Amino acid sequence: MADQLFTGKSLTGIGIAITRPLDQAKKLSALISDAGGTPFLYPLIEITPLSDYSQFESVINEVKQYDWGIFISSNAVQNSMPRLLKKGIPPSLKFAAIGPVTAAELQSFGVDHILAPANRFDSESLLALPEMHAMQGKKVMLFRGVGGRDVLAETLKARGATVTFAECYQRINPQTNCNLLAQLWADKKLHGVVVTSSEAMRHLLDLAGDSEWLKNVTLFVNHARIAELPSQLGLKVKVADTPGDIGMLDNITD
Repeated sequence: MADQLFTGKSLTGIGIAITRPLDQAKKLSALISDAGGTPFLYPLIEITPLSDYSQFESVINEVKQYDWGIFISSNAVQNSMPRLLKKGIPPSLKFAAIGPVTAAELQSFGVDHILAPANRFDSESLLALPEMHAMQGKKVMLFRGVGGRDVLAETLKARGATVTFAECYQRINPQTNCNLLAQLWADKKLHGVVVTSSEAMRHLLDLAGDSEWLKNVTLFVNHARIAELPSQLGLKVKVADTPGDIGMLDNITD
């Protein structure tokens, strides 16, 4: 049955689990349904506000001293901009976003000029932009969730910038096991799983362990970095050629 994933654009008879946060899975879920498939929402990441914003408030109190505000996700925008606007954003502060969705979220808060990569949307693509090379002596406030990758901060520091983390939300795993996915596979209803972050992939692999079902489905990812660990484990992985939900649908139906 899984071979049907690779024979055309129809997903009739094909079930795909989506591990994104629920509010970020809606568009892809609709696209899969429109293609005749059955989406199963199985979030491995849940975005929640911080229980205490005192540290974040302390950080953004100094925003007027910074040259750049870099936002690594739309969640970072949503959980920081209301508080930033209350503080007052200095006209001299430049904005950068990891990609177009994050940039659009910034625009919804009235930010007009935003630096963002045009093709792949990740830290490496943002860092490749000329503006991100001219960082000697610059102060950067990096808006993100608690934890996360450090490649952006470490690279900017190596280029001479001072980087401060403004952590404004947290990610938790709402799942305690993979029983639902295992049962769907046993019932011949599950053929693939969409995973769009390294953190979600780690959760999936930890929960599933050496399960037979995981060896017999295809993992659809949106970045080669996310494919590294499951590929090393011998699992079936397909990386999308283009970003966004349409790119992921093409990845599934290709």
